[in-house]
Amino acid sequence: MRLRSGGNILPCTDSRFLSSFVGRCDRLAYHASLQRAATLNFPALDRKWQEKWAQAQSLRPSSAKAKTYILAMFPYPSGALHMGHVRVYTIADILTRFRRMQGHSTGKDVIYPMGWDAFGLPAENAAIERGLDPAKWTKMNIAKMREQLQGMNTDIDWSRELVTCNPEFYKHTQRIFLWLYEQGLAYQAKSIVNFDPVDRTVLANEQVDSNGFSWRSGAKVTKVSLTQWFLKITAFKEELLEDLKLLTKWPEKVKSMQQNWLGRSNGIRLTFDISSEIENTPASVPVYTTRLDTLFGVQFLALSATHPLVMEHAKGDAGLQEFIDNASALPEGSKVGYKIKGATAWNPLKQVPNVADSTQKALPIWVAPYVKVEYGEGAVMGVPAHDERDYAFWKANCGTEPVRGVVNVTYSDQQEVESPDKVFKGRGQLNDTCGVYAQLSSEAATEKMYQDLKQNAVDISKVETWRLRDWLISRQRYWGTPIPMIHCKSCGPVPVPAADLPVELPKLDSAVFKYGKGNPLEQAEDWLQVDCPKCSQPARRDTDTMDTFVDSSWYMFRFADPHNKGLPFAAEQANTYMPVDTYVGGIEHAILHLLYARFMGKFFTKAGLWPGGASSAINGEPFKQLISQGMVHGKTFRDPESGQFLKPEELDLQNPSQPLIKRTGKEPVISFEKMSKSKYNGVDPTTFIAEYGADITRVHMLFQAPVSEVLEWEEARIVGVQRWMTRLYRFVESASHLLLSSISTEDPHKALENLNISMLQRQHAELYLKTEQTVKSITTALSETQSLNTCISDLMILTNELLSTPEPIPTPLLYHVINTVIRLLGPFAPAFAEECWEILHAGRSTAEYQQSSVFEQPWPVVENLDALEAWARQSLKVPCAVMENGKLRMVVEIMPVPGGSSEDEKQAWIRRQIRIDEKCRQWLDAKEAAGVRWKKVIVVKAGETVNFVGRVSSE
Repeated sequence: MRLRSGGNILPCTDSRFLSSFVGRCDRLAYHASLQRAATLNFPALDRKWQEKWAQAQSLRPSSAKAKTYILAMFPYPSGALHMGHVRVYTIADILTRFRRMQGHSTGKDVIYPMGWDAFGLPAENAAIERGLDPAKWTKMNIAKMREQLQGMNTDIDWSRELVTCNPEFYKHTQRIFLWLYEQGLAYQAKSIVNFDPVDRTVLANEQVDSNGFSWRSGAKVTKVSLTQWFLKITAFKEELLEDLKLLTKWPEKVKSMQQNWLGRSNGIRLTFDISSEIENTPASVPVYTTRLDTLFGVQFLALSATHPLVMEHAKGDAGLQEFIDNASALPEGSKVGYKIKGATAWNPLKQVPNVADSTQKALPIWVAPYVKVEYGEGAVMGVPAHDERDYAFWKANCGTEPVRGVVNVTYSDQQEVESPDKVFKGRGQLNDTCGVYAQLSSEAATEKMYQDLKQNAVDISKVETWRLRDWLISRQRYWGTPIPMIHCKSCGPVPVPAADLPVELPKLDSAVFKYGKGNPLEQAEDWLQVDCPKCSQPARRDTDTMDTFVDSSWYMFRFADPHNKGLPFAAEQANTYMPVDTYVGGIEHAILHLLYARFMGKFFTKAGLWPGGASSAINGEPFKQLISQGMVHGKTFRDPESGQFLKPEELDLQNPSQPLIKRTGKEPVISFEKMSKSKYNGVDPTTFIAEYGADITRVHMLFQAPVSEVLEWEEARIVGVQRWMTRLYRFVESASHLLLSSISTEDPHKALENLNISMLQRQHAELYLKTEQTVKSITTALSETQSLNTCISDLMILTNELLSTPEPIPTPLLYHVINTVIRLLGPFAPAFAEECWEILHAGRSTAEYQQSSVFEQPWPVVENLDALEAWARQSLKVPCAVMENGKLRMVVEIMPVPGGSSEDEKQAWIRRQIRIDEKCRQWLDAKEAAGVRWKKVIVVKAGETVNFVGRVSSE
C-alpha cells in the first residue's frame, strides 16, 4: 500500500521502517528524561521566540492576491489587559496562525491588525482625577498594553496599527460625518439629556450615580432638552433587519438581540381624549398597541417621564417635577409611579354607540418609568389583566383594586391562567363584559373595533413601528472627535471644508480638566472663533464631540487601507479585504457596536465607497463570521456568616481543595463571578504570564471552556497543562537524536512513502490512524465549529497515544506523528511549538530545516484517513460490552463503527457485528424466543457499549 504524507513521495524499503525504534540509541536515558521533575521554563521560551520573531519582523508572504481578514474588537487603552482581553486576542491569534499555515499551500495571505479605541469618557475622567492631558494619559496606556499584547505571543500585524485619538485617524471620521451630512443622514434635533446644574454640562448615563447625582459635582441631575447631532440609522432599518438572514455564520443569539433592538412590529395607533385642568395640555394623546382586542380592559394611561403632557403638568406640580428629575436614577424594572393630578383620559370606545358601560369611566393618568419615550408614542394603554408590566405596575400603585379581564382562554390556546387575578397574555375570545364584541375571537374583535372606531371619527390607523431610533452621537465633553461643523448667525450650520480637516482638538491647560466647569471646549476661545466658510463672517465651531461608537463603527475599513492620507480607505482596498472573514468579540457588544458597524457598511455601499459590498451575498454587511466569546469569571470566597467577600490573605490555602478562613477556621462559600477588584477575584494577566508563560496561559484558558461559554478561571488546574507540554517536550528532545541519525540525509517530509500498513504492528497502525483522525478533527474545529477546547483535548489524547505506543516505532512514522503534533499545536502554543520544531530539526543537512519556522510549514492535510479506516475495519476489532437493561451480559469483539455513521447506522452496524459472535447470537435468539421485545438499543460512542433496553412481551 502506498501512502502519502504532506503530498511528498520518497521510495523506502520496508526493512528500514521496521528496524528503528525510539529507544535504540539509549532507551534508559530516554525514559529517565521523561521522568524529570522540573517543569520547563516556559517564560524563557516566550522571551527567546519573541526576540526571534521581532528580528524576522514578518513571516507573512507579501505577493499573495487572495486575502483572509481576522479581526478582534479593538481595546480601550485603560493601561492594563484583563483576562477577557487575553481570551479574545488569543482566540483571534489562533485562527490567524491556522489560516496563515493553510495559506502556505492555498496562496492566501492573512491579516490580523490591532488598534486602540482611544477616545471616550474613561480617559477624560482619569485626566480630571490626575490633572493630566487625556492624550498623554492615553499614549502611556497604549504603550503599556501594546507591550502586554506582544508578550502574549500574538502574531499581530502592527504595521496596520491605528489609534482613534490621532488626528490622522479622526480626520477621516470627520470626513465620513460630512459625507453623511451631505446625504441628509446627519442632522440636528432636540433631545432630552442629563444636565448637571453646577458644572453646567451634559452627562452620559454612566456619569450619573444610582441616586441621580452627578459623579463629578455631586449635584442632583436634571432632565433638559438640548439640540443634539443624530445619524439617521433608521433610513437603513429595513436592510438592517432583513439582511440578518445573510449572516449565516453569526450566533443565533446575537441575531435575535439585533432583531429585538430593531423592534419592528405591526399594530394600531389610536388617540385617547384628555380632560385636564391645565390650559396648554394636549387635547388627546396618541397610543400605539398591538392588542386592540384588549381595549375594554384599559384601566389607566401610562406616560413616559418626558411626555409633553407630563412636562406641561410638571410646571405647576413640584412633586411631579421631582419625580421626573429622579426617574433616570430608578433601577431597571422599577414599578414606582406618579399619578398626575387634575387630568384624566377617556377610552376611545366611548365614541362608539352601544358599547359596555366600563368605557364611559374616566381613566387615571400615571407617569411610569417602564414606559420609554422611544417606544411607540411614549404612551401605553394600561391593561393589567393582559400585560405583565401593566399588571405589576397596577398592583404596586393601585393596591387591591381588581383587574378587569376581557379576553378568555380558549381550548386552542395552551396558556393556563393561574387565577382570575393573573395575567393572560394570549389571544382568545372576548367575554361578556365587552358588549357587542362578546364571544368574538381576538382577531375578529380587533378588525370590528378598528372599523367601528374609524366610522365614529376616532383618530386611528394601522401602522408599522420600530423600536430603533436615530443614533444620538453628540457628547458634551472634550476627549472625542470634534464634530466638523461651524455655526454662523447668517448661514446656520455650515460644514468645515474637507481641505480644512482635521478639526483638531485644542491643547488645553491641565487646570481646565481639574477645575473647569462644563465642556472644556466651550472655554477654548481661540479655537472656537472662526470665520464662516460661506460668508466669511465671524462664527463659532461646534463644541460637541462624537460618541466613540462612531470611531468603532468604521475602523475595520481603515485597517484595509491604514496609510491612505487622502481618503478613509480606497474602494479597491475595501474590495480586497472586506468583509471581515472572522470577527471576535464579547457578547456585550452584540447590539449597538455591531448595529452601528452594519449601518456604516451599508452606507459605504450605497454611497459607492465600497462597491464590492453591493454583492447580493454581502449587501454591505461588514462581518462574515462572528465569534462571541464568553466572559472570564474568577473564584470568589465569601464569609458564610456575613456574606462579605474575602481577600486572599484572609484565607488558608495550604490545601487548595479545602480552603479555610483563618479567623474562624470555617470553610468559605465558593463561587465564580465576573472578575472585580471588589470581589478580590481578579487575575493580573501580566503577573500570571510572567510566572507560567504565555503559551501555558493560552492553552489553559482555551482548555477550560468552550469559546462561547463563561470561563471559570482556576489557577490550580494549570498543572495538568504544564505536565502535558513538558512530557511532550522531553519526548521530542529525546526522539530528535534518533531521527537525526536515521533520516538526516533525506527530506523527512517524504518519510511515509511505500509504508505498508499490513506490516505494521497493530499499535503502530492505530497511532497512525489516530494521528490522521486528530488532523481532521482539529482542522474542522478551527475552520468550522471553533470548538478550541476540544482541539486541546484531542492533542492531549494523541500525545498520550504516542507516548504509550510500544517500541519499536518505525522511524518515518515516529517523525510523521511528532511533526504533525507540533504543527497542530503551533497556533495554540506558538513559542513552545517553535522550540520543539527547532529541536526536531537541529543539525539537518538542508538549509530548509536549519532555519525554518514551524509557521512557514503547511498545515497538516488528511490524505490517508480513508485507507486507514478501511484497514481498521478489516483488521482491528474492539471490545463491546453487551448489556441488558444496564446489566452486563457479555463482552464480544466487533469491528469499529465506520466514521461519520448516523445513530441509526450505528445501531444497524452493532446489531450485525455482535451477532457474528456465536454466544451473543444464541443469547439474543433465546431472548426473542421468550417474548422479549426491545424498546430501544443504546449505542455508546463508537460501539464500546451496547445496551438493550427491553421488556417481556405481554402477548
